[in-house]
Amino acid sequence: MKKRSKVSAEFSMSSLTDIIFLLLIFFMLTSSMVQINMPLPESNSKTVAPSDLIVMMRADGDLTFNGKKIRHSALQARIKSELSKMSNKENASISIVAENVVPWKRINEVIVIARNLGVKAHIATQPRK
Repeated sequence: MKKRSKVSAEFSMSSLTDIIFLLLIFFMLTSSMVQINMPLPESNSKTVAPSDLIVMMRADGDLTFNGKKIRHSALQARIKSELSKMSNKENASISIVAENVVPWKRINEVIVIARNLGVKAHIATQPRK
């Protein structure tokens, strides 16, 4: 009698689902979630802009960059430092999250810094009521 050996063409999906589940947990834990609890300017815009770098401006003069408090004089150097670490520099963008009472002069200063570094700047708004 001849013995026939068949090669099984089955693939175990359990290991694949484990890997996908672990990747999902990894990205959920490493992603930065920004929670904004301040009044923003209103607009009719429906555009959602990607944000690599986030500058938050409060009415009392506080300035934060990616969640960490920073002085205005150090902002340009910090943005330049973060850009040097990024792999996709040409598509980088800065989201400016400013309270609706922040003077436009201060917002424009951040826009000028972004333009000098060759980065797009977007101003975060909330939908009109």
